[in-house]
Amino acid sequence: MNNSSVRRSVLLMSGLTLTLAMVGPVAAQTAKWPSKPVKIVVAFPPGGLTDAYARNFGDYLSTKLGVPVVIENKPGAGAIIGIDAVAKAPADGYTLSMSTSGTYWQNRILYTKLPYSLDKDLTPVTVFPSGPLVVGIHDKIPAKNMAEFVAWAKKNPTSMGTYAPGSYPHMVADQTNRQQGTQIQSVHYKGEAAMWLDVASGQSQIAVGSFQAFNAMAARGVRAIGVTGSYRSPKLPDVPTLSEQGNTEKLVTLEGGLPLVAPAGTPEHILKRLADEAVAWSNTDKAAKLRETFAIPNKPKNLAETRKDWESEVPVWIKLAVDLGIKLD
Repeated sequence: MNNSSVRRSVLLMSGLTLTLAMVGPVAAQTAKWPSKPVKIVVAFPPGGLTDAYARNFGDYLSTKLGVPVVIENKPGAGAIIGIDAVAKAPADGYTLSMSTSGTYWQNRILYTKLPYSLDKDLTPVTVFPSGPLVVGIHDKIPAKNMAEFVAWAKKNPTSMGTYAPGSYPHMVADQTNRQQGTQIQSVHYKGEAAMWLDVASGQSQIAVGSFQAFNAMAARGVRAIGVTGSYRSPKLPDVPTLSEQGNTEKLVTLEGGLPLVAPAGTPEHILKRLADEAVAWSNTDKAAKLRETFAIPNKPKNLAETRKDWESEVPVWIKLAVDLGIKLD
């Protein structure tokens, strides 16, 4: 082979190498997703609203993606265990997390140290609304509203069941103690079922949680005296909101939710697809039945709207945690 042929061969090989180098990243970026099961880690036990949303949406998502969607319950440590598992997972769209909004938004204030960064390690996909939460008390307590319960609590040992440290009911208890001079003790459970069971038995005197979980115990010794948020529960139209009862604090007017999040760096097209599927799922009969069961009138939003809400609402929740000064470690 003469020198001219050698030079041509070298140039051809160099060009092929460059082409392959360029094709590699493009092929990786356009690789089919999903090609294996998708996992949603729920940071609470089975039986509550978070788990119900995850399993209902997961079943729908599986039919749309053509792969299994596995629900893995990893409760404990105020949802830190479950969230941490996802924060450290590859950002490839195969591992997602679902928990309550407070465990994502406020844990950065409630805990001095976390094994992950809620700002840097996770990114929102959508938020499944939780609707008005029910304030329920043990039926034998002679109180018909929150003011009467506070008066009763000032004279009697009182505990409030919560579904996690730093959760919404924990903050309600803390705020009530600070403003009303009560000494309500927060008792933390790993989920709603056990929490409401103890209220029904009188082990705890008050709790705040989803309508469905409350309603499961309503005939066994639990009575509603109010709901949170800015509107009444569709299932409890005669029960006034805490705002209607005269509570002007921002905390009781806010409506939290159950964010679905992914590891930061997850490709944009995957995040958008997941959020779009959540919106599509919300218009199905099964989703409507779930919302009816839990008395939730609102639906999840697409990725752009979720990010807009995230930017405006998260600072409000964080400020509430700062102002209350709760520390859990």
